[in-house]
Amino acid sequence: MSTDPQDPTTPGKPRRRRLGGPWARLAGWLVLAALLCVMTSTVEGTPTDHTLVLRQALGSAALLGWLAAGAAVWALLEAYRARGVGELIATRTAPVRRRGSDVAQRPLARRALVLVVVALAVAVPPLLSEFYQRVLVDQVAIFILLAVGLNVVVGWAGLLDLGYVAFFAIGAYTTGYFTRVLPVKPPFALNPFVILPVAVVVCLIAGLLLGAPTLRLRGDYLAIVTLGFHEIVQLFLVNKDNWTGGNQGAFGIPHFSIDLFGVHYTWTLSSLPYWYLFLVLLAVVVFLFGRLENSKVGRTWAAVREDEVAAAANGVPTVKYKLMAFSIGASTSGMAGVLYASRIGYINPASFPVVLSISVVSYVIFGGMGSLIGVMVGAAVLTFLPAVFQEQEIVNQQDITMWTGAILVVMMIFRSQGLIPSRRRKRELKLAAAGIAGADAVSGPAEGRAQ
Repeated sequence: MSTDPQDPTTPGKPRRRRLGGPWARLAGWLVLAALLCVMTSTVEGTPTDHTLVLRQALGSAALLGWLAAGAAVWALLEAYRARGVGELIATRTAPVRRRGSDVAQRPLARRALVLVVVALAVAVPPLLSEFYQRVLVDQVAIFILLAVGLNVVVGWAGLLDLGYVAFFAIGAYTTGYFTRVLPVKPPFALNPFVILPVAVVVCLIAGLLLGAPTLRLRGDYLAIVTLGFHEIVQLFLVNKDNWTGGNQGAFGIPHFSIDLFGVHYTWTLSSLPYWYLFLVLLAVVVFLFGRLENSKVGRTWAAVREDEVAAAANGVPTVKYKLMAFSIGASTSGMAGVLYASRIGYINPASFPVVLSISVVSYVIFGGMGSLIGVMVGAAVLTFLPAVFQEQEIVNQQDITMWTGAILVVMMIFRSQGLIPSRRRKRELKLAAAGIAGADAVSGPAEGRAQ
């Protein structure tokens, strides 16, 4: 028997109640429900009555619904915790998941699945309304390309890049320059199809120029540098109005067009042609990146991400391979910039805020870092879902961002590896949870473990 006077089980000492029990958790959920009721209230306060919103929200019938929802979530989580539902589900579904994994490993099954997905991507958009077609092109397509490119940097090489959208802006303004819509004009104009490889090269060079002096940094320091790079690019676009048009931006960027071997076709404001063009570009990018992931370069990126010190000790030129990842990701962002500029026809510095970089990082994490399929699904879900909320009026327009953030929070709590994680990423997270290794190159040591 313990004789420690601080031990609550010591004779003669009153037993201390543990904080964070089920009733404390219930209280927390109810408080959260009340806060959500206040935050989603449509009543506005007045300069002389600062508590009007609180009185209206906490005295409305909607509060009862929110409290009931909070209590229901609490009850489900307590049942999940008490009965080991998670372990039970994992045990019961293990054979099915194992068979599904075995099928997914078969080349024929993988090809059939790819064909089904491609067929759906081609056949379903014409059945959608014009609103959802615009969402597919203006949101889903652009952010899938951005997420695939950032996955190389964050998911494969383990570099935290918060200035990624700067390369998106460089690609868009490269399009504006070579289509002669900026104040400074080249001696010739190019078709957007020709600008695609030009923008890829320009952004690749920009990635090299940024990465060469900064990629010896790691973690938060690298994130701060990339954030600063984004601010430099955006301020340059705003202040150099005699080059970039300043805050007014550039109008009249032409659409993609084909005039070759007797074939004449020009893309217009119609969404479907741009969607099919995006599918072709995405197929090329995914094919090349799939080969890259399984090459020596991809394996080297994995080694750098898992333990950069160990990789360097084994003779890996880490800066060189990180620079390659940074440049390749930047070039993909430039391709998305060309597609965006030609589709919209207008660009200005406000189109490329830093919050877009943070959004793309969240899409990569939500889908599953290191997984090409995962990041595409993550970007598609988190860009298409807000449009559904808006069109179907499921939630108030001003609350859409809040609900999207709530989905991210719940996802990170219950499935931190992402929707469709790569096998390598799942293994890293297990090792990180055990304190054996970091989950990626930007991870710190596990709490309570020696460095």
